Order: sequence, then structure tokens, then C-alpha cells
Amino acid sequence: MQKFLDALMPMLPETEYSPVCIAANAAAARRELLRRSFDFIIINAPLSDEFGTRFAIDASQRPGSVVLLLVRSEVYEQTNAKVLPQGVFTLAKPTPAQTLQQGLKWMAAARERLRRLEKKASTVEEKMEEIRLVNRAKWVLIETHHMSEPDAHRYIEKQAMDRCTSRKEIAQEILQTSP
Repeated sequence: MQKFLDALMPMLPETEYSPVCIAANAAAARRELLRRSFDFIIINAPLSDEFGTRFAIDASQRPGSVVLLLVRSEVYEQTNAKVLPQGVFTLAKPTPAQTLQQGLKWMAAARERLRRLEKKASTVEEKMEEIRLVNRAKWVLIETHHMSEPDAHRYIEKQAMDRCTSRKEIAQEILQTSP
């Protein structure tokens, strides 16, 4: 393990990879994952308390985490087939330094893609919440002011434009002031 760390640590400068946390086994790594999230998780299999595939699969399910599993070349194909569908990167050992550096770059690219997808999903969720809120406000206007649905929609749109605010804020005001 120490030989592996001696080779890996120079590839993880603090300016790009910080903080670096080292766990002695899967149980310790799981405890650390409960405390905080990690962008990159590198597993040098086999671990002292398990092989590492289960931990790799579990870790890959965490939002925003990219996992690299290093396994002996004799079990690479079998292990890769098992973890690849879960989004885990796998490299065969012994791994040349250049290959490991390429793996780290792939992980960084995957992490950036995950960030963009997470941001997009967040935006979609916010938009859906706004639509639900505006729809509830329209129903309040329909029930309390006897407006038609198109009139209630126009009212919310016009109020938002006239007051230079969002439809969401107008909808919230309507819902707060409704009986």
C-alpha cells in the first residue's frame, strides 16, 4: 500500500486535489464518506476487509463522485464487466504512471460533466417548482376571483411584468394572501 501511495501522491497536487484523504480499508472509507463527499475516489484493490468492488459500486452511487478501481490484471476483465455498468472506471495493475495520470484526467472530465448535469437537473427542478406554484396560484384566482384559467395566467404574467419581478414571486404573494 505504501508503495502505491508513494507513486500516487505526487500525481495529486493540493492545488487540484484537496483534501486528499487516505483510508486503510473499506470500512474506514465508508465512515469517511458519511462525513463528507468526495469528487474522486481511488480504490487500490484488494482492500484488507473486502475486495473493493462492492465499495466501488456503493461509492459511485454518491452524487458527484467519480470512482477509479485498480485491480490485478488477472481479474481486470471480470471486475470491469461488473463495475462498468455502475459508472466505475477500472485500470489493471501494475499501472504505469502515465496511464494513471490519464485515468485521473478522465475522472476530472467525468466530474465536470456530472457538475453540468447536476446544474441542469437543478434548473429543471426549480422550473418545475415554479410551474407548480404558478398553477396553484392560478387555481386560487379561479376559485376566489372567478377568473378563467387564461385570465388568471394573464393576470400573473402582467403583474410580474408590471412589477419587474418573477411569476414565482407573484404566485407566492397570491398564495400567501389567499383565504
